[in-house]
Amino acid sequence: MNRRSALRHLVGSAAALAATAPLAALPQTEPAETGFDSPFLGPQNPLAAPWAAWKAAFLTEDGRVVDGLQSGASHSESQGYGLYLAALFGDDATFDAIFAWTEANLAIRRDALLAWRWLPESARSVPDRNNASDGDLFYAWALVTRGLRDGNGTMIDRAIAIARDLVAACVRQAPDGSGRLLFLPAAQGFDTDGAMVINPSYYMPRAMAELARATGARDLAICAADGMALMGDLARAGLMPDWVKVQPGGMVIPGDRPDRNGYEAVRVALFLIWSDRASHPAVLRQSQAYRRANATARLETGDHVTVFDRVSGDVVETSSHVGYGAVAALIACATDRERGAAMPFFRTIGQAYYPATLHLMALVAQITSAPECTPI
Repeated sequence: MNRRSALRHLVGSAAALAATAPLAALPQTEPAETGFDSPFLGPQNPLAAPWAAWKAAFLTEDGRVVDGLQSGASHSESQGYGLYLAALFGDDATFDAIFAWTEANLAIRRDALLAWRWLPESARSVPDRNNASDGDLFYAWALVTRGLRDGNGTMIDRAIAIARDLVAACVRQAPDGSGRLLFLPAAQGFDTDGAMVINPSYYMPRAMAELARATGARDLAICAADGMALMGDLARAGLMPDWVKVQPGGMVIPGDRPDRNGYEAVRVALFLIWSDRASHPAVLRQSQAYRRANATARLETGDHVTVFDRVSGDVVETSSHVGYGAVAALIACATDRERGAAMPFFRTIGQAYYPATLHLMALVAQITSAPECTPI
């Protein structure tokens, strides 16, 4: 069954789509295909070795993705990232393990969303049942990717339920009069006193658009387009901030958050490139900052930038983890359309879950959306 016939079959069989907008009505902002003629499927997957190394370092046998720097916790983010990569690479055994663990341990809310964190050493493994919208997004995107490939209506129905509840819980009208839809980080805690706090790195336009198209949750595609417009506004003032408060008077940095471009915002340009938006102003800003930083003697020892001053572009923190360097090299190449990117060789030795996952995603984005940026 090909993609289009599978989608027609699944849409016809899913009663939850009855109350949603027709797929044809989605805004023309999404990437063209999820792509079943993928270079990642089959024995010739160019990322088979990095994927095997990632699994050996961060995945338990029962399907839990472990964030060692966060007390060995697992998050809906880590489970969503792992599930999507397993779906993309056609690794069904790993997909099944991650899915089973996540459904048993994080799918415990009254709605279809996931609790955001599981703690191995806590008396209550899930002390907080709030969700994290980026984790839900990647998790549902993975279900759609696997479901459409296999013609699996159960997977699609689960993705439809997540998309529906994600819109209901986390998509809100901006209070600044712009008419835009905002993608809140969670169902609780980010909409108070007439203002809303967002994290720009929670927007993954390709995932939002493909999930919207497959499930009929049209507001996710609108939210992706509105988010890219909002990021364009922010880029006029400097680098992308980790956190933003949207209020009736406009956008400001929340008073309880640092005003920086750091460990959160590093994903913004990566996700935009992966979504075929390498010319977006936020990507161009980030590229300029990396190029200035790499011209300084401070980085010649192999350190990689993790935190910039958002306004000046000065380097605030660096890391030896090569994943951050892989993201920087991809961004620099994708914006200047060079032939080849100076991306470090993938490794997990001496590299934690988060930068290693960004590294693997940067390699996926390079193959998917920036083929001229072959690692050199």
